[in-house]
Amino acid sequence: MRKSMSVLAGALAVGLALTGCSSGGGSNGSDPKDPNQVEVFTWWASGSEKVGLDALVKVFNEQYPDIEFINAAVAGGAGSNAKAALASRLEASNPPDTFQAHAGAELSDYIAADQLQDLSSLYDDLGLTDVFPDSLIERLTVDGKIYSVPSNIHRANVTWVNTEVLKGAGIDPTKAPADIDAWIADLQKLKDSGVDSPLALGTEWTQMQLLENVLIADLGADGYGGLWDGSTKWDSPEVKKAVGQYDQLLDFVNSDYTGLDWDAATQILIDGNAGYNVMGDWAEAAFTQAGQTWGTEYTTWPTPGTDGIFDFLADSFTLPKGAPHEKAAKDWLTTISSEEGQKAFNVAKGSIPARTDADPADYGDYQKTAIDSFANDTIVSSLAHGAAASIAWSGDISSAVGKFGSDRDQDALITALVAAADKALS
Repeated sequence: MRKSMSVLAGALAVGLALTGCSSGGGSNGSDPKDPNQVEVFTWWASGSEKVGLDALVKVFNEQYPDIEFINAAVAGGAGSNAKAALASRLEASNPPDTFQAHAGAELSDYIAADQLQDLSSLYDDLGLTDVFPDSLIERLTVDGKIYSVPSNIHRANVTWVNTEVLKGAGIDPTKAPADIDAWIADLQKLKDSGVDSPLALGTEWTQMQLLENVLIADLGADGYGGLWDGSTKWDSPEVKKAVGQYDQLLDFVNSDYTGLDWDAATQILIDGNAGYNVMGDWAEAAFTQAGQTWGTEYTTWPTPGTDGIFDFLADSFTLPKGAPHEKAAKDWLTTISSEEGQKAFNVAKGSIPARTDADPADYGDYQKTAIDSFANDTIVSSLAHGAAASIAWSGDISSAVGKFGSDRDQDALITALVAAADKALS
């Protein structure tokens, strides 16, 4: 299941040209000989994500005023460009001091290539196993070791709703449809009422996220989880049903979706030109920055058919082998796992803290619903955001989903999904 990182680097090397980031030492102003620096590699380069990073850096500067923060962010939604640049740097033995990665299966390629340090002792030193929930520790642990520290928890099965647009079509925005079929019926009502694009959608990874939401709705938590260990077949009747419904959903999206990143797709909803957008809860910051209030101009529900399920992902940070500033990197990991760091970051970004000792009263109305769901609902791992499948497997699925957006060939998509699983699980 785990692929060689050298193979991955070769497959992704073309993405380096998009980043404008040299693989040479000091390309981001970092000096390997200066111990009081830390180069932090992320894809939080703009928008609400950059706001969250800035809030976290402020806490880091307060806790470690003698360490210079070197921002090595590479733009691109869901980290596609960043992952390509990172693969090339790791292959060239030029790692940053720490890099952002989605917790879960996405780390498996780096671990298999022996490019990450075991952080289990840091967890012991900081007492993180006492303040992170067992469900999270389980998802972070590989063969008894932990290789990353999460800065947050995100939920990927969230449908964002423009309340006025739905009311204009005679739809109650406070009540989620019971399942995907009922939601499709409401989408048709919106279209009939004059809304050209009832469902806002964006580029390839947002399409994959929409598909995973439909899979969760139709397969349930156990059936969806079985996709990743082979116990659920990718050509099962349930998967074929989900692909058919996903195909129907594409009939209601904006025509320019393939060229839009997540924030532009979410903006369509904020502007009142769509009724719905399926997006992770990083979108929360976009609504609040637009001056909108949860429960008034917009609301949220678990994607129809997924109530009682929390589709999990987490942004986490690693300690690469050969990190030039290892002590400073551990200081960064200490900040992002601290109560102060998690509060500052998650209040700004719209996600929720990984720590169980956080006070829900510190967070907004949407975030309170996510905190409650993560504590009480069934947790599954996100495909589109690295928790469910390795980078290589996720990449194969992404390519198949992108192709489907052009040809709408359900049989071809199923065939490609089966082939991707066979390759990953062999």
